[in-house]
Order: sequence, then structure tokens, then C-alpha cells
Amino acid sequence: MTEKIKIAIVDDHELFREGLKFILNHNSELEVISETENGTLFLKELDIILPDIVLMDIEMPEMNGIEASALAIARFPYLKIIVLSSYGDEVYYSDMIKSGVLGFVLKKSGINELEEAIKTVNSGRNFFSHELLQKVVFMDSNLNNESANEFGIKLSKRENEVLILISKGYSNIEIGERLFISPSTVNNHRSNLLSKTNTKNTASLLMFAIKHNILKIYD
Repeated sequence: MTEKIKIAIVDDHELFREGLKFILNHNSELEVISETENGTLFLKELDIILPDIVLMDIEMPEMNGIEASALAIARFPYLKIIVLSSYGDEVYYSDMIKSGVLGFVLKKSGINELEEAIKTVNSGRNFFSHELLQKVVFMDSNLNNESANEFGIKLSKRENEVLILISKGYSNIEIGERLFISPSTVNNHRSNLLSKTNTKNTASLLMFAIKHNILKIYD
């Protein structure tokens, strides 16, 4: 029998925690082993039990999710945290990504997307809520290539353009139409971006770009 993915929920709304726990525990592959109402209590829980996945709220009393995530990952670098986000939280994303958070899911998302996020992050990959990919991650008019070069990355002008459109959620066909190039050429540029950043998919590419200040997030 496959071992269940052990989950901790950190959120200051008891009704939300209880509802989420009830739903997740109905999945035979998942098990909620901890629920706490703020970052302080969550960090104390880590002295007793270590979950596979943490579902972390951002705004909480005593200690918010930003500080709690940074402190938890500093203690346990392989801890996998998914942010439970509401609209308006976008201003905090860069700091949380830099602390090591691996995923973002809107609280309004359906259970199927949350379960997908849990399984994706548990496998070691990044996850962005599909709606966030299309509506939250935007590009400044100029890529920060100085920052990129600090990590040995040099992006061409066309790669910059493709990355901007990827960040807005466009498909290869849509990107090709906007840049007047073929979808196969777009795919080549996308492959080059993944190779240069040593990432495996769109979510991990964007997380890398945000973490290293190549991309910026705006609400």
C-alpha cells in the first residue's frame, strides 16, 4: 500500500481548516496530520511532527505565513510549502518564493486543483494555480538581465519576449501569432529558457525567474 502524503494546514480560520481537513482526508492518498492557526504554533508543531506538505496561509496573527515559511525552511530545507492565497496577496509572492516556497494555490480554487498542487509539489516540482499563471504573474517592460547574468544566464531579446508572454499564460500558438514566428520556433525558445534556467516546466521556470528577479510580480 502506498504511503499517504502527510499534510499540515496553517490558517487562522477554524472553519476553513476543518472544511479543508474533511475534504482532503476523503482522498485515500492524503492525510492531514496537523492544523494550526498561526506561524508560531506551526513552528512548535515541527518539533513534534514533520509533514510532507504544508498548506500555508499568508495573513495570520502572531506570525504570518511569510515569516513562518522562511523560518521553517531554514530549519528544514526540504520542507515543501504551498501557499494558500487570496487576491491581494501577490505583493508577498516574491519574498515567499525566495524563502523556498514551491507552490501557490488560490483559496477559491477547486479541490481538484489543490490535490493536483499537492501531488505536483510532493513530487519535487513547482505549482502555480492555473488562474494565477494567467492573471497574476506579469512582466516589467524590461527584463532584469543584470540579475540574470549574476547566475550565468544570458537571455536573447527573443527569449525575453517569449518569457514575457509565457508569464502571461499564452500558449505556443498564441505566442507565435503575437511575435510572428512559428509555434515550433516558440517551442525552441521555450526549451532554451528551460535549459538555461535548469528548470523542467513552465511553473518552475517562472518560479526561478521571480526568485532571481528576472520577472516581477504585480497585483
